[in-house]
Formats: sequence, structure tokens, C-alpha cells
Amino acid sequence: SVSAAFWEHLRRLGLQDFPCGLGSWNKSRFDARGSPCRGRLGPGADPARQQETVLLGEESPETLMDLLRDRHSPWALPPDCSPQDQHLREMAVVVPELVHSSNIFQVFRSLRIIDKGVEEVDEGLLQLHQLEELILSANHISRITSANLPRTLKVLELCCNTVADLQDLCAHPPPELQHLGLGYNRLCGPSQDKYLTAAFWPNLVSLDLSFNNFTDLLGLVSQLSSLQKLRILVLQGNPLALIPTYRGFLVDSLPKLSILDDIHIGPDERHQFRSLAKQPELIRSEARVVVSIGKIKGVPDPSTCQQLEVGFEAPVITYSYCVTYEF
Repeated sequence: SVSAAFWEHLRRLGLQDFPCGLGSWNKSRFDARGSPCRGRLGPGADPARQQETVLLGEESPETLMDLLRDRHSPWALPPDCSPQDQHLREMAVVVPELVHSSNIFQVFRSLRIIDKGVEEVDEGLLQLHQLEELILSANHISRITSANLPRTLKVLELCCNTVADLQDLCAHPPPELQHLGLGYNRLCGPSQDKYLTAAFWPNLVSLDLSFNNFTDLLGLVSQLSSLQKLRILVLQGNPLALIPTYRGFLVDSLPKLSILDDIHIGPDERHQFRSLAKQPELIRSEARVVVSIGKIKGVPDPSTCQQLEVGFEAPVITYSYCVTYEF
């Protein structure tokens, strides 16, 4: 589950272990009997000002910070960690009580769990009351229930999973979501088109549906046209992208779109395709693919055979070849 992967991520950060957390290396600075420096601790505290409280056998906050920030240090973060993770560890040096127990849930605004074998998005995520960005790419998620998503989410990335149905996700989706990433999944139309409207995503600015199995261009556009705030759309890799008038029809049908398939839509292109949306008869549910063979190695070439002499009695050998493509 996502919760299990989250706790494993926290364990890797070592927020309660040296040089973070509380221990013999900094105990006097947080003595319960009261220290003048205790009231000054906070995210903006200056470790250098706390040097005077360091006792023999302990480490100064500045020294502990250096151990975290030096990429050659044995306590440096793994390469796949985010800047937020580094900030969290530094907080665990300066104000360890803020990253202890339930307080940890108030800190996270972004959570990235990539390629961790996650199959379930469970209700444990609801404890992250400030979460705005959730990245769950390259896992094994086939369905996701909106009831288990924090209402504060603005970015939801589910690229490279096995999502085939959006019904559960759209039951009660996060109202402020601005980016929805569903690329490289198993979505197909028209059964899923109806979930891609402003009724479910009123604030959506960016939508990635690349490399799924959408085939009905007219049907999909009729649903997407309700997304008045949509500016970025990715549909490449779907069968409908093979339709000859695909790009022009989208550019003219969605006049507020700024970027399509990672390519900016300029005034010239919009003028070029003007009024194409009014000609749906040009949209055909067929595509033409041209395959050119540049070079073939390892087979005889009949054109190089020597001309046979008149009256030559040896058997004539002919060659024929067939190249098959599977789509």
C-alpha cells in the first residue's frame, strides 16, 4: 500500500537517528529541565547561534548540518530523494520535535513514491492534511478510490500503472486538482471519456492521457471541451493520434489550449487550422501507416544473379519474400 511505502521512506530518511533526532550527540540542547536556547528553536533558527550551548561529547547544529549536506558524507540522502526530504532531515536537527510522531503528517506537501511495487492507494494518505502533490508513477495500481485522497491535492501523477477505469477516482475527486497524469495506463474510450469533464475536474490545467487506447477523437473532444481551464494536453501514443487531421482538429476545437503533445500552439498554427472543428466529416475512423524498408541483410538478391545462357539446362531457382507487420 501507499502507507507502507510511505513509512518505509521515512525509515530510510532516518529522522530519529544520528545526525538527526534526539540523542547523546545533542541531548543538552533539548533538556526537559529547560534551556534558554529551547525557546529559540524553529525552522528559521540559526545553528551557528546555538554553538554556545554545546557540551563536551556533543555535536553542534552546524556540524550536524554539514554531515547532512555534504554529498560525500555517509549520512547523505540517496539520489532518488527530493529537496523536501533534505529539508525534513534538517528540521530533524534543529527542531526534532516537529518531525516526531503525528507531527510528521503536517510537514509533507509533496510525496513521491516511484517504482515501489505499490498496488493500493489506502486511506492512510488522509493523515497527510497538507499534501498537494502525489506522485505514484511506475507502480502496479489498477484502481484508485477518491475517498482515500486528501482534498488538498493539486497534482496527481499515476503514469505507468495499470489503471483501466476512472469511475472510483471520479466518485468524489479532489476539487482543486490542477494536473492529472494518466499516461501509459490501460484507459480506452468511449467508456472512460465521460469522466474527463469539468463536472469532475473544474480546475484542471494539465492532463496527460498519452499511450492509452483512446480511439474516438470526436467523442473525446466533446468531453474535453468542458474543461475551461485546460491549457496542456498530451494524447500522443493513442490510436486516435494516427488520424490525419488529429492535431488540427484538436487545435481548432480547444481554443484555450496552449500546448498539445509537448508542442506549443502558436498563432500561425491556430490560423492554419481555423474552422476545421466545423468539419467533423473529415474525421475518419481509419489511419494510414507507411512503412519504408531501408536495408535488408542476410538474404540473396535476385537482381545479382548472372543472366542464363541460351540453352542452359540447369534448374532455375527463383526467390520471393514476404514481410509481415503486426499492429
